[in-house]
Amino acid sequence: MAVTKPRTPGDGTPEDAYTAEPFVPDHGGLPTLREAAANCRGCPLHRDATQTVFGQGAASARLLLVGEQPGDQEDRQGKPFVGPAGKLLDRALAEAGLDPAEAYVTNAVKHFKFTRAEPRGRRIHKAPSLREMSACGPWLAAELAIVRPELIVVLGATAGKALLGSSFRVGEVRGTLLEREIHGRAERLLPTVHPSSVLRSDDRESALRGLVADLEVAARALG
Repeated sequence: MAVTKPRTPGDGTPEDAYTAEPFVPDHGGLPTLREAAANCRGCPLHRDATQTVFGQGAASARLLLVGEQPGDQEDRQGKPFVGPAGKLLDRALAEAGLDPAEAYVTNAVKHFKFTRAEPRGRRIHKAPSLREMSACGPWLAAELAIVRPELIVVLGATAGKALLGSSFRVGEVRGTLLEREIHGRAERLLPTVHPSSVLRSDDRESALRGLVADLEVAARALG
């Protein structure tokens, strides 16, 4: 696939205009996208984040998982799902009969959003706004266009709103296979909870069993 230089706000689009579109290359594979995303300044989240955290995995992956945004450890390491939620997700995937190493994993928002007034130096997670999700949408659209997965697992409310609209409620459709047109292409989706919600649950074991049950639906859908 041909590689072209990514566009920049030199086309008249101001920095922090709440769209990543000027930074997304017209052509190229995942390495080209990842390199271009490292310089994204499409919304103000880039100012405080350590770095862009782009998706990881093969362009041939049959399964694509979309989460919310990078956490503190992801922000520092530059890779998605490397913190506690990622470790729990790997466990749930394996228990459901899915190989984590064969999935492509990414987030709806590519920069970590955190509060400034953290106790003892900790950086506390803040959920991205709909405007920030929309700004980052061109990156997710580009990833989907290249990977073309057989199934998208939607992890949590933020990912669901980014893909399915602001009315999305994970509790209403979790564990259900959906077919929707996403960015001009028919997609199959399986919504479920974000693994971080399992970690926050008062009954973590029961919450984990629920996540595994949802992912088992995904495993069966992939045959």
